Amino acid sequence: MTFDRAFLETWRTILTSRTLLSTMLLAVVLYAFYYPAPYSHETPRKLPVVVVDQDDSALSRAMILDLDATRAISVAEVVANLADAQADMRKGKADGVILISDGLERQLRSGTPGSGIAVWVNATYLLRASTIGETVTAVIQNTAKTHLLPGGQISRGGPPVAVVTEPLFNRTGGYKGYVFPSVAVIIIQQTLLFGAATFMGGRRRTGLWRMRAAEFGGTLAAFSSVGILGCYFLFGLIFWVQAVPMDGNVVGMMIVVPIFATAVAALGLLVGSVFDRSERAIYMLGPTSVPFFFLTGATYPLDQMPYFVAAFARLIPSTSGVHTFVPLNQMGATLGDVAVPLLTMVALAVVYSLLAYIRIVGSSPRSTLTSAP
Repeated sequence: MTFDRAFLETWRTILTSRTLLSTMLLAVVLYAFYYPAPYSHETPRKLPVVVVDQDDSALSRAMILDLDATRAISVAEVVANLADAQADMRKGKADGVILISDGLERQLRSGTPGSGIAVWVNATYLLRASTIGETVTAVIQNTAKTHLLPGGQISRGGPPVAVVTEPLFNRTGGYKGYVFPSVAVIIIQQTLLFGAATFMGGRRRTGLWRMRAAEFGGTLAAFSSVGILGCYFLFGLIFWVQAVPMDGNVVGMMIVVPIFATAVAALGLLVGSVFDRSERAIYMLGPTSVPFFFLTGATYPLDQMPYFVAAFARLIPSTSGVHTFVPLNQMGATLGDVAVPLLTMVALAVVYSLLAYIRIVGSSPRSTLTSAP
């Protein structure tokens, strides 16, 4: 079979197979809209908190009103007993407890120590916890400056230093803008990996999994083209539709995408040649999506992982993919800036293509092969 015919025949198989079509093409479209949907608000809003107001002063009441007026926090209840407030948080009625201790206003006016504000948060959801902490800090500083008399302790200490935080790349500071660019790489990898492995598992079952060089090249090119289309679809149209922050190096991205797609497609064909039927590919590869995402370093720095874990992570195309595409798409990086992960990706594409070639093309003629059990 010639290269051209193998390319077209592979595409025909993808488009006419419900399994391959839904796994490789429709799934990309579905995830492009399904995954970002829960994070459409970008940042947590109106998180319920319970305030323990032991000071019961004009300043504490002003703080409570200012807290409730923020977009991030909703004051669910104001109580005088700390134990009751903490019990409400344990029951899930509130995400945090804010204690305004007795004598806070007096302390701020006179400068004497002894009082303050304490915050307890439910750390199960780190984003919620950090949002509550940041909001409380901002409100306390603003309320103290606004409501204390000019002759108070804060005024005698001089004007406070204003710290302005300006996000550089994720300008909204939202969760979707942070996580979706990395998840998009995983979506492309896993759908392409599943599809190529399923395709090879099906051919292995019929005993027709061995190919000649031209047929192998056409098949690899067909699956790589599917990955290329998926990348351009997500990194271009969907990032724009979903308002993902972009400051992209479009030319660099378009150059790197074929390398990434080839690495994943070759790995899928190689892995799929091990399975004796197509169903096993989904069963075995399905649970890898979440571990592969954590191994990209998007949630925890790669250089802080144990050495053997980091070394294994670099064998997965999505790891170098995230460290290449996120800087290119969101940070306006040049190819020189991402040289290390890019070279890793090139090496993976070459090595996996060579291994798949050796495994699938080999030296055994087709006529000697029999169907796998």
